[in-house]
Amino acid sequence: MLRDALQSLVDQADGSRYEVIVVDNNSTDDTADVVREFVSSYPNWSYLCEQRQGLSYARNTGVARARAPIVAFTDDDVRVATDWVTQIVRALDAHPEVDFVGGKVYPRWDSPPPKWLTTVHWIPLAIVDHGDEPFYVDSARPWCMVGANLAVRRQVLIETGGFSPDFQRVKDVVGSTEDHEFQRRLWKQGRRGLYAPTVVVEAEVQRDRLAKSYHRRWHAGHGRFCAMMGTERITDDMPELLGVPACFIRDILTHAIAWSQNKYKRHEDAAFLHENKIRFLLSYLRTYREMLPESRRSAVLSRTVRGVRELARRKVLST
Repeated sequence: MLRDALQSLVDQADGSRYEVIVVDNNSTDDTADVVREFVSSYPNWSYLCEQRQGLSYARNTGVARARAPIVAFTDDDVRVATDWVTQIVRALDAHPEVDFVGGKVYPRWDSPPPKWLTTVHWIPLAIVDHGDEPFYVDSARPWCMVGANLAVRRQVLIETGGFSPDFQRVKDVVGSTEDHEFQRRLWKQGRRGLYAPTVVVEAEVQRDRLAKSYHRRWHAGHGRFCAMMGTERITDDMPELLGVPACFIRDILTHAIAWSQNKYKRHEDAAFLHENKIRFLLSYLRTYREMLPESRRSAVLSRTVRGVRELARRKVLST
């Protein structure tokens, strides 16, 4: 796939000025030879090797080498549109108030997808299509733009420290949140991005990602990374039952009921969605509890008693 991905970067139609930086993150195949074929043919190309394993390390190494005021990211299994560079520049020029843009990621199917793999299951595949109208992404509308099709003003990357290695994909780890965590930091600073539907790429969907086992593994991994980020709001005053925040118990039971109903009706795509919601919550909860200080873990009984009392009080008040 790499050769096709690189060729799509050559085939930009309108002669825009841009540089291509390919970062090799310890490949053991013929990646270096393939890239050097392009580097030897195009003076605006360069090849770097980042030996620290991880996507964030690789991206930050590329940023450090970049000279242009806009840094656009894509992946080795992606083919960018022939006007990709033009549309990125156009979107950022037209919207000086935004710090980054992301666009559509269309799928290129290696084989026909199974019937259960409807659009609600596209997130683990990093497929993106939010329609044909642009909109801001910020703390009010926190849609994450994926790194397969993401462009950021270089100065913003420098000021914020780039992508965090704490949330990065390493080798075959899935469900990582380096893109989400980076954009979340920007949103917390009051910055905003733009969904630009004219910025388009196509991503190969490999056959192994059409299996339910991949999606189960992705949601479990995503739950772990999200717990590390603290995406779910958990406070000390929340009622708990046996060390589990009551809101988690409620959500797990809600999805379990929805799973059983859809399974009975043979709505396979909806049933699998609720199954993976449960998998995400359980993984999140497991990681959350591992991150708690020992003093907090040892107080499970007292917090459970307090939680039961609080739930009972809320029930009385509600009636």
